[in-house]
Amino acid sequence: MEILQFSFMQNALIASLLISIICGLIGALVVINRMVFIAGGIAHGSYGGIGIALFFGFAPMLGASLFALFLGIILAYITHRNANRLDALVGALWAFGMALGIILTDLTPGYNVDLMSYLFGAILSVSTEDLYAMSAILVLVCGFVLLFYKQLLAMSFDAEFAKLRGINVTLLYFALVLIISLGVVITIRAVGLILVIALLTIPPYIAEKFTNSLWEMMIASTILAAFFCLSGLFLSYTFNLSSGASIILVATLAFCLQLLVEKVKRF
Repeated sequence: MEILQFSFMQNALIASLLISIICGLIGALVVINRMVFIAGGIAHGSYGGIGIALFFGFAPMLGASLFALFLGIILAYITHRNANRLDALVGALWAFGMALGIILTDLTPGYNVDLMSYLFGAILSVSTEDLYAMSAILVLVCGFVLLFYKQLLAMSFDAEFAKLRGINVTLLYFALVLIISLGVVITIRAVGLILVIALLTIPPYIAEKFTNSLWEMMIASTILAAFFCLSGLFLSYTFNLSSGASIILVATLAFCLQLLVEKVKRF
């Protein structure tokens, strides 16, 4: 308990809980709508926004957020109208964002930002301003899910039925992609853009195996994500390891254990 006397650890614990709820809610929607590759494309492509922010001299996370929303609109438009060759289209935008970020970072004179924290996360360096940003995104995500839960449920499992019920599936799909974009960017602060997709998908994938509804899946995903984040934080503090990598390591081990248990049950 002595680690709680440090303000950076208190911020990290609060950030872990906020991010766990965000990942639990939008992660479940990502998994059931099979949007993992889209979320990954947004996460990696948002590096272009970090490069733009460094080049023009404003906050990197603001640049990442705006660029992620831009990519989200493009991906929503492409994927909603044409599902063919989705992997190639997302891969192209993914590569474009990363390349743009690297080039602009190289062109930025005298930058002194630790870029590794954006690649692999730095939850132990979360500031009070970061917590405010996470709280704002959490309120937005919770409000979106609560207001449109029935519509999201209908669209996720049968888009044609949702259209027949008068739901504007196109608008809802665009809104979902934009919410995912913001959730992805804010999670980068904890585990980095390279590892963010694991925290978004592993908890809901495990939760899906023992839940019977979307709400149950979201709650279970949140609890699992919180467990992974807190366990990873404890490991990183105890053994002086990278916090983001430690969180994902715990999540991956749990994922492998779940697969092993599932395989044993079949025999």
